[in-house]
Amino acid sequence: MNFIKNNLANAFTLANLFSGSIGVIQLLNGNYMITAICIILSLILDFFDGFIARALKSNSNLGAQLDSLADMVSFGLLPGIVMYKALEPFGTQLFGMELPFEIKYFGLFITLFSCLRLAIFNLDEEQTYYFKGLNTPSNTILIFGLYYFVQEKNISINEFSETPIVLIFITIISSWLLISPIKMIAMKFKSMKLEDNYPKIALLFGAVLILILFKTIGIPLVILYYILISIVFQRQLK
Repeated sequence: MNFIKNNLANAFTLANLFSGSIGVIQLLNGNYMITAICIILSLILDFFDGFIARALKSNSNLGAQLDSLADMVSFGLLPGIVMYKALEPFGTQLFGMELPFEIKYFGLFITLFSCLRLAIFNLDEEQTYYFKGLNTPSNTILIFGLYYFVQEKNISINEFSETPIVLIFITIISSWLLISPIKMIAMKFKSMKLEDNYPKIALLFGAVLILILFKTIGIPLVILYYILISIVFQRQLK
């Protein structure tokens, strides 16, 4: 019984890794709908592994390391591959120059900075009731949400962006946000006082409204709203 109690959360973490791995493979194969399902499953499993560990008081260093390693695939490698796929049609051309490598590899900078962000998070003891920088699951939703919208509307990448500059710019901004010093709202409650939770309330109501109004394109818009509302409430995030 103790074995199950001590390892149930780790089983959820490994399931997150399994789902993320399938998502990456399916994305490379062009099955973005299956990738979307895998991301949703990974998000759910990532939430419940921590919840179970706290509920069963089975937190461990092993669990913390497993969690980061699983997130590195589901929310680090996967968004990098999304941008890799998005940049694929542009070949080796940039600013009219012929590069010695394909531009699509720039997309993997998101993976590199996701790895750096997870390492910083593991060492930073301040990030209990807020995040510093955009967390990797939110970044994955932002990057994949944009890609999903383009695919769903049957818009070619060249129609979305005639040159790779826009996508490279998104890659740079995404990478910077992951390690930025900007405090971001975490859905963890330090106090039950209404005034202490205004940022979370504003985030929840705004997110629901955006999804109702904009549907599919609302998914990445929710993350942009999350970043904006976090900046607005910087002083309250402690």
